[in-house]
Amino acid sequence: MLVRLMYASRANSPIGETELAAILKQSREHNPAEGLTGLLCYTDGIFMQVLEGGRDAVNARYNQIVADPRHNHVILLCYEEIAERQFSGWAMGQVNLHRLNPALVLKYSETGRLDPYTMGGTALSALFRELDCSGAIVCN
Repeated sequence: MLVRLMYASRANSPIGETELAAILKQSREHNPAEGLTGLLCYTDGIFMQVLEGGRDAVNARYNQIVADPRHNHVILLCYEEIAERQFSGWAMGQVNLHRLNPALVLKYSETGRLDPYTMGGTALSALFRELDCSGAIVCN
């Protein structure tokens, strides 16, 4: 059974480009073996991530994330059974914030600021789908 999980968390300390690159590299190396795909966005000290895959693999990864000392205030935004993946092309894609159109964020939020703590899971899911279609997702 395939599921999609979306969460947000706050970083306990600022995450630099080098540490973010290491997180992404590790995900891209381990996710294919576990059948996981998804997207990661980090901005203003907040992580947002979508994970897709088998229920057991997604749940296990989410439990690891919740226990990770780099995170706090972890909130589950969306968890659903899915018939197909939306982000199957990404072992772990990254939202390129330089390509993020503020009007697109405003379409789904109260302000033009990307803040999952003020947005619903449905709106964030739709935003991530549009980001994928717009070329704002990268895999370096």
